[in-house]
Amino acid sequence: MMMLSRKSAAISALLATIFASVGFSAAWSDTPLLGVYGPAPEFTGIEKWLNSGPLTMAGLRGKVVLVNFWTYSCINCLRTLPYVTKWYGAYKDKGFVIVGIHTPEFAFERQTRNVQTAIQRFSIKYPVAQDNQYATWKAYGNQYWPAEYLIDQKGRIVFKHFGEGNYDEMENAIRTLVAAGPPVVKKENRLDLSKIGSPEMYFGVLRL
Repeated sequence: MMMLSRKSAAISALLATIFASVGFSAAWSDTPLLGVYGPAPEFTGIEKWLNSGPLTMAGLRGKVVLVNFWTYSCINCLRTLPYVTKWYGAYKDKGFVIVGIHTPEFAFERQTRNVQTAIQRFSIKYPVAQDNQYATWKAYGNQYWPAEYLIDQKGRIVFKHFGEGNYDEMENAIRTLVAAGPPVVKKENRLDLSKIGSPEMYFGVLRL
């Protein structure tokens, strides 16, 4: 046991030295480790762009991009929107872009006017793409509502999250990429979701 403890301590010290040498400090210990999950697929098969002209991943190179798959009658999606819109407001001037990919489950969610109403209702200011034929959904191999893919300045997917929760982890990943300073403090980054609701009350996150 003593040998294992010493070995663990030695490994911890070595990692601390490595992190310090590349500019990390103990204050970043709660920051999620970013991976590389391959290049972000291009937006494809988009029927209509809202809040923006057509965008491409190639054209967004050099930006930090959060691709957010959602649909406006999914209660899980709606409960994430206050966080997503908050991140956009906080970091859009630091080279951060959000692209909402609205992929409908039901026929009425395909109607542009309904999506526009939802955009206004939830004060969404970032670009939203109508992925009515699931083309971009399939390009990402996505299976969930909501789903978030964080893409670095080189166009690589470096962090993913499905469903609700892990808001601090996602925000700290964003902050790491845009060099926004120390991480947000856990358990203090909570928003009031009591007024969020969907008349359809769709509770699933997995596309069946």
